[in-house]
Amino acid sequence: MTRDTEDDITNTGSETETETKTETDADIDIETKSGYAIDIGTDVDTHNDDIDVAALSTATAVSDGGAAGADDVALDPWGSSTVSDYQKLFTEFGIETFDDVLPAVPNPHYLMRRGVIFGHRGYDPVAEALQNNDPVAVLSGFMPTGDPHIGHKLVFDEIIWHQQRGADAYALIADLEAHAARGLSWSEIDDHARDYLLSLLALGFDPESGELYRQSENRELQDFAFELGSKANFSEFEGIYGFDSETNVAYMQSVITQMADILYPQLEEPKPTVIPVGPDQDPHVRFARDLAARMRFFKVTKAYASFELTESERELVAAVYDERETYAEDVSRPRCAEAATWLVDNLVTPVDNGSDDARNEDTDVSPDTLGIIVPDAVIESTIKKLENAGMEPLRPRVRFLDANATDEAFEALITAIDGEKRRYDEHIDAFDLSAADATDLAREVETNNGGYGFVAPSSIYHRFMTGLTGGKMSSSVPASHISLLDDPETGYEKVKSATTGGRETAEKQRELGGKADECPVYELYAYLLANDDDTLATQVYDECVSGDRLCGSCKEQAAKLMQAFLEEHQEKRKEVESLLEDADISLISDRRTVAPSDTADSTDNENT
Repeated sequence: MTRDTEDDITNTGSETETETKTETDADIDIETKSGYAIDIGTDVDTHNDDIDVAALSTATAVSDGGAAGADDVALDPWGSSTVSDYQKLFTEFGIETFDDVLPAVPNPHYLMRRGVIFGHRGYDPVAEALQNNDPVAVLSGFMPTGDPHIGHKLVFDEIIWHQQRGADAYALIADLEAHAARGLSWSEIDDHARDYLLSLLALGFDPESGELYRQSENRELQDFAFELGSKANFSEFEGIYGFDSETNVAYMQSVITQMADILYPQLEEPKPTVIPVGPDQDPHVRFARDLAARMRFFKVTKAYASFELTESERELVAAVYDERETYAEDVSRPRCAEAATWLVDNLVTPVDNGSDDARNEDTDVSPDTLGIIVPDAVIESTIKKLENAGMEPLRPRVRFLDANATDEAFEALITAIDGEKRRYDEHIDAFDLSAADATDLAREVETNNGGYGFVAPSSIYHRFMTGLTGGKMSSSVPASHISLLDDPETGYEKVKSATTGGRETAEKQRELGGKADECPVYELYAYLLANDDDTLATQVYDECVSGDRLCGSCKEQAAKLMQAFLEEHQEKRKEVESLLEDADISLISDRRTVAPSDTADSTDNENT
């Protein structure tokens, strides 16, 4: 990124010289239906270091996918690191591209249409529920360590959009985390919390149909967090956060509370729930999904015989079962021993020295031809299990594994299963149920017998906003961000002083076009200033890259729009003050009388 030197631009001393972005093969563009693109590549946006969106904790390499492979892309919920390569979030962490689910989203928000919301994890059930007017929830939270700024507005908007489409909406103040992880006093937390809540209400959150709460004041949440903590262990905290013997216990407690936050909307009934977050918070979502699974009474899987298989082994056995016509004496009842022999004959054969197994080169069959990818060790372990089962038939079935079920729930499930079934000590096999029907039945039996029946929480991920100075957006660098509390004139001046993606001279700008994908000012249009007007966002982008738009006039337009936004927003903040006073949320923490650091502040406030 470079500063502007065109004749129609007045540069200020607050501008910061930054290096031009280096393109890499990992860069990708997310195309939008509006005819422009938002680039997701290297040297992109930054960490909004106060945004704790949605009860956040992180995960290790757990069953739903962990933080393994994060050496090059570190996702740190409390750090100030940037996400330098969004593509790796797809390839290494399994985040799905939002473009894949966008067609199923009814009347998508402009952040979705423009690719600002670029990824998701399991959002499909949420989109389906929104389409069908089924129960669905949205939850996000904020760690009140500073003023709310335009980066936080992204999350405010995502909560409100879901609420306006029928979702049960929850917005929380992560005050336990702010106190434990950042060391803020309760009086400081109270001041910041009020500002966050006023901006949320001013932007359209409805407190009557939604719920506002503070972690420290929500007893139901804290009780549930205690129970949830029984499913986590210290080694996970070591692996996830690097916690050690010097980590205070309150910090660790706040993490479990954040996990409880994510599942809180489902305490009354299971439902799809979306957590809008930045991509650095993805490990939290994965950990919460894993803890949700650990709390379930039953785990539902596919099976083919009485013995247990790993996921990879199950995939291989499924492929072998599909080949039964080539090896089974009775195709309707292929035997495990027959399947094992077929695997030995077609996929392995002893080498001359007998020290290892190698692929049989005399057959056309391979894992590739079966449509799967499995290592030799999986083939070997599968063969052993099939051989040990002997003449037991291979039969597809759905398996209900007893994870945490009470005796009453286990017996109720047996009764509820229609058709042929087999009962074992720790699982039940059903032969006439589809996987989908079995999943629904397991949840129904669980909830009818005192369990939660959690649906795995979903998430959507938005790009971070680049700081106005071209580096990372940080609350500790006032010039890098615009606070929702900034004086409108100050907001105007910050935009006028912002770094852009313009060329070195107006002549080069007209000749080569600007670099809108690297421009913090264009981001302001796409993320905020154009609002729902895709035409304006497209116009700014197209005029910039074609060279028809110079940065001085572009910043002037953006600065005026920002000034008008701040004026309107702050007027609305005043209008909703009474709404906040009437809301069912405490604005003054009772913990001021508990924490020594707050005793003096509390006394001073009482005497004021």
